[in-house]
Amino acid sequence: MSTRHLPPPSPTHYDAPPPLLITVTDLPGTALVLHLDGEIDQDQRGALENALEEAVEACPPRLVVDLSGLTFCDSTGLNALLRTRLAAHAADIDLVIAAPPAQVRRLLDITGAGHVLTTCASVRAALHDHGTNRPLPREGMPPCRAG
Repeated sequence: MSTRHLPPPSPTHYDAPPPLLITVTDLPGTALVLHLDGEIDQDQRGALENALEEAVEACPPRLVVDLSGLTFCDSTGLNALLRTRLAAHAADIDLVIAAPPAQVRRLLDITGAGHVLTTCASVRAALHDHGTNRPLPREGMPPCRAG
């Protein structure tokens, strides 16, 4: 397992929100986990899109995007997740959204994106292989809600 932090973008002005911190954890042969901390809006768009594109290019069996550290997400983040879903599907990668906070769950529900994105309550649940009903790393994880 390896973990790395992607550099946050430089704030463009003094009132800028805290930068989006992206931590990438590689579980070789199992999954790539992107943990997002902070806010996703237009200012953070480039860093998020680059990280998601690199994750798909790495071609893991499963890509887990952990949203548990998000404090805010607007349509910029939703758009990036939906584009990543298409790219992951084309590359035969399972994309799972883990631990979306209440604000993001509401965004998914209002837009209908919750019907096309697979979401799980935790990273642990997201690592469960619900397609074959066998766990990737461990037994006893809660099921996901497939979109």
